[in-house]
Formats: sequence, C-alpha cells, structure tokens
Amino acid sequence: MNLVRGALLSFSMKKATLNAKQQRYETMLEQVNVRRSEVLQKLLKYKSDESEQDQQLLVLQKEADEIDAGIFKYNELQEQSESRAGELEHEVKRLGKNLNDRQQEYHTNSTKLESLRNLAERYEGYGGSIRRVMEVKDRVHGIHGVVADLITVSKKYEVAIETALGGSIQNVVTDSDQTAKQLIEYLKKNKYGRATFLPLTSIGNKNGFNQEKALSEPGVLGLANSLVEADSQYQGLLNYLLGRVVVVDTIDHAIALAKKFQYSLRIVTLEGELLSAGGSMTGGAFKNTSNLLGRKREMEELEAACEKALKETGQIETELVMNEGLLSECKEELETIRSEKQKLYLRQNTVKINLRRIEDKKAEIIESYGDLELENNQLEVQKKEIGENRQELILAVEKLAVRSQDIDGDLESLNADLEKAKADREKFSRELSEAQLAASSLKQKDDFELENIRRVKDEISRLEEELFKLSQGSSGSGLIIEEKQKEIESIKARIAEISSARETLDEAINEKLAKKEMKSKEQKELFQKREEFTQRISLLDKELFRLQSQKEKMEERMDNHVNYMWNEYELTFSKAEALRNEEWTSLPDIKKMIGSLKEEIRKLGNVNVNAIEDYKEVSERYEFMKTQHDDLITAEGTLLKIIDELDTGMRKQFEEKFREIRVEFDKVFKELFGGGRGALELVEDEDILEAGIQIVSQPPGKKLQNMMQLSGGEKALTAIALLFAIQNLKPSPFCLLDEIEAALDDSNVDRFAKYLHKLTKFTQFIVITHRRGTMVSADRLYGITMQEKGVSTLVSVNLIEEDLES
Repeated sequence: MNLVRGALLSFSMKKATLNAKQQRYETMLEQVNVRRSEVLQKLLKYKSDESEQDQQLLVLQKEADEIDAGIFKYNELQEQSESRAGELEHEVKRLGKNLNDRQQEYHTNSTKLESLRNLAERYEGYGGSIRRVMEVKDRVHGIHGVVADLITVSKKYEVAIETALGGSIQNVVTDSDQTAKQLIEYLKKNKYGRATFLPLTSIGNKNGFNQEKALSEPGVLGLANSLVEADSQYQGLLNYLLGRVVVVDTIDHAIALAKKFQYSLRIVTLEGELLSAGGSMTGGAFKNTSNLLGRKREMEELEAACEKALKETGQIETELVMNEGLLSECKEELETIRSEKQKLYLRQNTVKINLRRIEDKKAEIIESYGDLELENNQLEVQKKEIGENRQELILAVEKLAVRSQDIDGDLESLNADLEKAKADREKFSRELSEAQLAASSLKQKDDFELENIRRVKDEISRLEEELFKLSQGSSGSGLIIEEKQKEIESIKARIAEISSARETLDEAINEKLAKKEMKSKEQKELFQKREEFTQRISLLDKELFRLQSQKEKMEERMDNHVNYMWNEYELTFSKAEALRNEEWTSLPDIKKMIGSLKEEIRKLGNVNVNAIEDYKEVSERYEFMKTQHDDLITAEGTLLKIIDELDTGMRKQFEEKFREIRVEFDKVFKELFGGGRGALELVEDEDILEAGIQIVSQPPGKKLQNMMQLSGGEKALTAIALLFAIQNLKPSPFCLLDEIEAALDDSNVDRFAKYLHKLTKFTQFIVITHRRGTMVSADRLYGITMQEKGVSTLVSVNLIEEDLES
C-alpha cells in the first residue's frame, strides 16, 4: 500500500511538475520570441551602422591619402627651401667675408692715406728750414711750393728723377727774386737755418741739351725733363733742373754712353746710379725713407684704392642686403612650410585616431553582430528544443491523464489492500521487534554460555592437571577427586542444556533472516525509484546549467557593454544609471541626440596631441624654477648672515686699524715735517663704515687746521705721511711712486728721500721723478734719451755699484 501511495504521490508530483514545466516552457518560448525580435532589430541596426562606418572609413582614407600627398609635397618644398637657404647662407657668408675684407682694405688704405696726408701737410722728410718756410705760405704770397710737390712722375722713373734732382728736390719755388729775398730774411731773423729758393723769373733753360745723338744710343730712355709732368709755367724750371740729365735703363748702358761721349754727360739709371760729367759715379743701395716724389703718387693710388674699395663695399653691401632679404624670405617660406607641414601632421594624427576609432567601432559592431547571430542561432535552437519539449510534455500529460484514470479505478482496491497491508505491517513490525528482542536476548545468553563453557573447559583443564598432580601425590586426595568429578558431570549437563537452547535460537534467527531478506528486497525497489528521481533531477540540473550558461553569456555581454561605455565615454554603469533619463525611450531619438553631441565635439576642433608633453614640460620647468627659487631664498638668508658677519668683522677691523694708522700717521708726520702734529678724525655718522675721514694737520709753528687749508706742498707732504704710515703698518713688497714729491721744496724732498730709504728694508720702490734730491738718494737711475730722431734709448746708472764692489 505504501508503494501505491508512493507511486500515486510520485504521479501527482510528476503531473504538477509537468504542468509547471509546460507553463515555464510557454514563458520561455514567449521570452525567446521577444528576444529574437530584438536581436533581429539589432542585426539590422548593426548592418546599417557597419555600412555607415564603411562610408566614413572611405572618406577618412581618402582624406589620409590627400594628407600624405600634401606631406610629401611639403617635404619636397622643404628640401628645396633648405637647399636654397643653405646656398643663400653660404653666399651671405661669402659676401660678409668679402665685405669685411673690402672694409679692412679701405680702413688700411684710408689710414695710410691719412698718414701720408699728415706727413705731406707737416712736410715730414724735409729740412727744418723748408718746413718753417712752408708754414708761412698762407701769409707770404708768391710761394709756389717745393719742387717735389710741383712735378708728377710715374713710378717707373721715381728713383731716377729723385736721384737726378738730388738736393734740389727740396728747393722752394717762388714767383720772384723779391719773394725769395723776403723768405731768406725771415730765416735769418728767426735763425731757422738755410734754404735754396728757385725764383721763376730768374730760372730758365739758358743752355739746352746739345748732344742729341746721345738720345738714340742703346738703353737711353730720354732726358729727365721729358719723363716728368708739371704745369706749363714750370717748364723752364724743369729744363733748368733736369734738361741736361740723360735717363738710362741700366748701369752698363750708362757706362757705355759715358765712355762714348767722353764723360761729358750727366747720366742717371732707373735704379738710381748717377754718372756725373767728368767721370764720377754714385751708386749702391738706395735708401730713401722719405720718398718725396712717390708720396704724391702713393696718395693718389691710395685715394683710388679707397674709392674702389668704397665702391666695391657698396656693391657688396647691396648684394648682401639682397641675399639677406632672399634668405629671410626663404626662411619665412621654410617656416611657413614647416607650419603647414605640422598642421598636416596634426590632421594626419587626427585622421589616424578617427580611423582607429572607426575601425575599432566597426570591429566591435562585427563582433556584436557575430554575437547576435550566434545568439539568434541559439534562440532558434532553444525555440526548437522548447517546441520539442513542449510536444513531449503534451504527450506525457495525455499519458498521465490516461494513467490517472486507471489509477483512480485501482485506487479503491488499493486503499483496502493498503489498510490490510498497514495492519499486517503493524503486526509484522511487532513480531519483528519481539523477534529482534528475543534474538538479541538469546544472543546475549549464547555469548554468556559460550563464555561459561570456555571458563568451564579452562577449569576442567586446570582440575585435570591438579588431579594428575594429586594422583601422583598423596592418597588423601581421593575425596577431592570425587568432588571434582561430580562438579565436572554437572558442568557437562549444563553444557548439553545450553547446546539445545542454542539450536532453538539458531532456528529463530534463520526465520528472522528470511524476513530481513524480504525487507531488503522492498528497500531495493525503493532505491530504484530513488534512482529514477535522481536521473530526473540530473536532467533538470542540466537544464539549469544551460540556462546559467546563457545567463553568464548575457552577463559577459553586459560587461562588454560596460567596458565599451568606460573606454568610449569613461562612464561606469552606476554613473550611467544615475544619468539615465526616463523620458528617453525612443532609440532613434537617442541616436540623433548622440549624433548631434558628436558633431558639437567635432566643432570644438582638433585634439592637442602634445598636451601631455606640454604639461610635462611646463611641470618640469615649474619644479626646476621652484627649486631655484627655494635655493635663492636659502642663499639669500645665508648671504645676509655672511654680510652681517662681514659687517661686524669689518667694523671691528676698521676701528682697530684706524687707531693704529692714526697713531702711526702722527709719528710719520712729525718726522717728515720736523715737528707739529697730524691727526685722523672720523666725521660723525651713525654708521662707522659710511663715515667720512677728516685729515687734520698742524705743521710746526702753525695752528691746527684742516688739510684743505694747507698749501700745495704741505698737502702733498701730508698725503705722503699718510701713505708712509699705511706702508709702515702693512709693508708691500713692491711700490711705484709717480712724481708724488713734485710739489715739495728741496728741504722736504730730502726728508722724503731720507724717509723713503727707511722703508726699503721691506719694500722695493720705483720712483718716477724729476727732482734732483730724489735722484741723488736713489740706488739706480734709469733715463730715456733720443740720440737719433724717432729712436728712444735707455740709459742706466748704478749709484751703489762702488758700494757693492767695496
């Protein structure tokens, strides 16, 4: 009956389970259909988004290609501009070097020209009397100038003409004899020396050159007067000075010409050899530092060179300015190219970022599309499985309905059998309990009897052993033996009784074991039913596992969407939930809103890709400057402390040394002045380091007064006393005195020199002086003399040499 009830209960539970499962499958089928509809909508959306992303990719790729072409173009332009800029820089450097060379050449020539002009204006190279005469040229009318200034000679004939003129080159040309006479009186009156004058009224070519054949001889260049140029009014002067001098190229031709004409000609060569009429010859190394004839030519050449250098400098400056302008334009163009190139690089980075973003988004769409397709397939499979399971459930429910009718018909008879089985089970249960109690009691008795038999057997063994010992012992143990035998007989009878009781108990145990086997068989049937339920539970567990797997996939997709939301918008799920607006229920409206927001973000402009580097650079600079600022504050405190210490030390040291100098100054003053009193006083001031010092002097026989009221000699001697006082306190190894005793009279000079000797123990003095007393007291004298004009010579006299020798 219990089995029937269990089966009925199992049938009811199974029916309820099937109904619940059928309801659940209906719900699941509805959910799968809804989800499949959503998945299909998303698939269409993803398909549309993928097409849109492809179009954006094409546009961005086209823009990237255009940017690459622009960068390539700007690279070529940059290379061309850099090459051109390099060439222009090289040209600017070359022009700058040429400009410096031209400017240096101009300055050199200008300096030389200015020197020559100064020499010409001062008539350097002429005698003193000539310079004195030319000084009055502006006051005395009729002075034309010296011969060298009135004629012009090419460089080729300069040496020859200057040799031919000889001393006449410095002669002064006047308009008349009266002018020459007036100038001679001027020289006499002032004792300026002698000079030769050439009055144009009295100088003429009285005796011309009468040996014309000589001019056709080999090597003859012509008469000297024909090789120079001058104003027409000086033509007679040229004939007088040079009209009978023949110019020859070499000395060999000159000697041959002189011999041929029996030494009657005055001949000069280009190198300056002079053959006089009569046969005398003058020659050798030509040493003429004044170059009176070439000075004018050299000045003209220098003027031409300066003018040329200025002209070339102007041209080079113009060309340099033009090239610098071109270089500046080229650099500006290069900077523009670099700026445009940088803009293209920024656009390229932006396009690349957008490309990566769109590609990532496309990949995400493809991945989501694949997930949705997979989910759609799974939903199809689930739908199919649910349909199959639903059909099975329907068939199972129909079978259960038929079975239910059969079971309801047998239920009444089974209930009667169940009541009877319950009564039998109760009876058998009581009998089983009694039998189990009896079996347990018999088992205890059996164990007890077995223990007694074992004990008795041990006792018999012991008694037999004692009997054996006693039989071998005394004969008085017979009674004991009989007693023991009786005891053994009674024990054996007891053993027989226990054996029969044991057989009875074994029969009862066998009967109970048979009942036990029957109960075990019933238990096995129950176990089989339990296994059926266990298998059913296992199937349900599998269904649960499948649903949990689907749940995990949903959670994984949810996590992916959360991660996408964080990577794309840096929003967590909780923040997104907080930002959720219940009014936004339409997906197309939300997409339009997202598109408009993205458009506004694009309008904000390109992202500064260097913002992190800029921030890092500014941050590092701030840290560096802050560290420097802190160091400066610390250094300021340290320096202020050092300044305070130095200030205190300086005040202390100043007070000590000022007292010592004041005492020493009074001693030196008395010794130099031969009495009197000298004092140093500080002008009243709060700060001793900023106070003024007043020197008070009282020479012998005078009242005490300020140093500024003394005479020049007294002031100088007072200053010398102060200098020597400081020197006494802290002698220096070397001292240079430049005419410090110039204002002293002779007696004070002697005192100064005498005291100076006292200081030579620790100090070596070099004294620049013009005073005799100081020179007499010196150990060595050094003088500068000019024995030759423009040449300085050192003269020394050792006044202590005799003392050293002795």
